[in-house]
Amino acid sequence: MNPKKVSLAYSGGLDTSIIIPWLRENYSCEVVAVCGDIGQGGEELDGIVEKAKKSGASEVFVEDMREEFVRDYLWPMVRSGAIYESKYLLGTSIARPLLAKRQVEVALETGCDALSHGATGKGNDQVRFELTYKALAPHLPVIAPWREWSITSREDAIDYARAHNIPIDQSKAKIYSRDRNLWHISHEGGELEDPSNAPSEKVWMITNSLGKTPDEATQVGITFEQGTPVAVDGDVLSAQGIVEKLNALGSTHGVGRIDLVENRFVGMKSRGCYETPGGAILMAAHRELESLTLDRATAHYKQKISLDYAELIYNGQWFTPLREAFDEFINETQKFVTGEVVLQLHKGHIDVLSRTSPYSLYSESVASFTMGADYDQKDAAGFINLIGLPIKVKAATTNVR
Repeated sequence: MNPKKVSLAYSGGLDTSIIIPWLRENYSCEVVAVCGDIGQGGEELDGIVEKAKKSGASEVFVEDMREEFVRDYLWPMVRSGAIYESKYLLGTSIARPLLAKRQVEVALETGCDALSHGATGKGNDQVRFELTYKALAPHLPVIAPWREWSITSREDAIDYARAHNIPIDQSKAKIYSRDRNLWHISHEGGELEDPSNAPSEKVWMITNSLGKTPDEATQVGITFEQGTPVAVDGDVLSAQGIVEKLNALGSTHGVGRIDLVENRFVGMKSRGCYETPGGAILMAAHRELESLTLDRATAHYKQKISLDYAELIYNGQWFTPLREAFDEFINETQKFVTGEVVLQLHKGHIDVLSRTSPYSLYSESVASFTMGADYDQKDAAGFINLIGLPIKVKAATTNVR
């Protein structure tokens, strides 16, 4: 491989900061740094253009993709109900296809002849980035420095940065690997690599510990239209605005902390701590509204699809025919998922207070303990007889033997 110009997925973090000079040294190429603003916070983006250029980038692109991130990636995920291994709300996973897509677009616009990323050879992100590359620019070769260079640890990476006068925030005493966006923040590394260690309070960054949460509970109402959140407490907000408002509420009440040992797609187990306050609230509210508006068969089948959708996102298979097919099914199920759910937030808990929808399938005349004209309890006898027929036949046969 002899690339002349490489498009790099750039975050300004430790790994991608040292990749720029490494690419220049080892491939004698120009480096175009591409960074997406998906809500990682101003402190991460402050001075990022200057930092990339000081590290050796010839061009730097910083794109505001927050609204697109929520509208085109988070909302479909919310509608799907996708949660990985019962806990993980997929904050890192769902962001990678968007970042990689924009990186490819910039590469094609600027005449790059190769793509590069800072994912390690042990992680899931290498799969997520490279499957997106294959879907959108299969002709461009990929340089994955972590699979090539002699750097084997974050300590080595820090030493490399210092030797090349690259400004970094990490130190050997502050060794956590973090990923942040509008949806969540993840924490890995350091003492968290031992799953027997409880996460200390210094790990958590955006959510209050229970001792610092208010004694008084807060109620919040979330309005959905066809499965998509559109308003909070009656205020119609942008997609980004909804997530930001719920993040603030959830963080105040200590909602959305997850400590998870997960099965990585590449085959190993890893331990991570995640904070997803607004996401936890939205997923809970959406689930409650679906309980009111989906019939039993559709609801149960959608649960199966939700598991597959979560794996698809986790495994980096966003730009695939399967995801598009899933979306067609999910969108059909969401046609009547319209209404409002009121939740109570208190001391890390999310409790549902009310669910209302013009398309509610809940009928008091049918469900009430008071027998009404819409339900004849005598019908149950025939229903039970038919359902129980195979059981009865088997029991009779077994008894004969």
